[in-house]
Amino acid sequence: MGNRLTRIYTRTGDAGTTGLADGSRLRKDALRIHLLGELDELNCHLGVLLTQPLPGPLAACLGEIQQLLFDLGGDLSIPGRRTVEDRHVQWLEQWLDHCNAQLPPLREFVLPGGNPAAAQCHLARTVCRRAERTAVAMAAGEDPGPATLAFLNRLSDLLFVVCRVLARQHGGQEVLWQPGRQAPEAALIPGPAHDRISQ
Repeated sequence: MGNRLTRIYTRTGDAGTTGLADGSRLRKDALRIHLLGELDELNCHLGVLLTQPLPGPLAACLGEIQQLLFDLGGDLSIPGRRTVEDRHVQWLEQWLDHCNAQLPPLREFVLPGGNPAAAQCHLARTVCRRAERTAVAMAAGEDPGPATLAFLNRLSDLLFVVCRVLARQHGGQEVLWQPGRQAPEAALIPGPAHDRISQ
């Protein structure tokens, strides 16, 4: 296969438009371009997550999701191309069922955190939800692909469950929302730190 990128800058986007793979051009603030950027951002967050020590099968799953996000980006760059399909949604559902079976029932909302891997996965989850919202907005005027909405919806669900799995690694616990809690008193903060906060 020849080189795909022979030049990094082309100056063709200086006026605020960008080219799709079919040769057409769109404004850089078009919903299709927003969605492409959010898929790229999501993929980057997954890449950071994969630098953490993860269980091998889960790392392989996330690596395949990165590939599928590139496939979906390709579909959006070539209107009418269909690479991500219902079978990929079903694959995500299988992973959802597999991961969820390892977890106790969820009795309260989960706060982002727990450990670096879980916190990073929460970031990926929120970007996936944003991409889904953009895909919904895009679908009001043009077709983002028949499986795109379901794929992103199921992926964000899977990432939430993966957050729970990762938070519980090595005997850890999820951070749960505590409704009705009492805020800590400022007096409990050690002296020097309290002085700095008060200034």
